[in-house]
Amino acid sequence: MTVAAAITFTWLGMVLAISFLEAPLKFRVPGVTLPLGLGIGRAVFAALNKVEAVLAAGLVVSLAVGTRTTLAVVFAAVVVLALLVQLVAVRPALTRRSDRVLAGEEGPRSHAHLGYVGLEVLKVAGLLAFGVAALA
Repeated sequence: MTVAAAITFTWLGMVLAISFLEAPLKFRVPGVTLPLGLGIGRAVFAALNKVEAVLAAGLVVSLAVGTRTTLAVVFAAVVVLALLVQLVAVRPALTRRSDRVLAGEEGPRSHAHLGYVGLEVLKVAGLLAFGVAALA
C-alpha cells in the first residue's frame, strides 16, 4: 500500500494547491479580468483533471495488484467516483457556463460550481482517509 499512499498524497496535494489555493487567488490578482481568470481556470483544471485520471488509474491498479483493506477500497471508490462525476457531469456544465460568459452573456451564477466544490471537498476527505488507512 506504499505506492497507493504515495499516489494518494500526491493527488491530495495537487487538489489542495489548485482547487483551494490557486483557483480563488487568481481572481484577486490586480488586472485579472473575469474572462482571463476563466480562461486560466479552464486550462489549469483541464490539466489537473487529466493528471487526476492518471492518478486514479494508478490507485486502482495498485489496489488491484497489492494488499488492500475493505476500508481502503471504500475510500478509493469514493474518490474515484467523485472524480468521475466531476468529469462526466459537472465539468461539462461549467464549460457551457464559461463559454456563455466568455461570449459576453450575463446570467445567473451556475450551481454547478458549488457542486464541483462539494465534490472537491469529498475528494479531499476521501484522499486523506485513504492515505491514512494505507499507511496504518
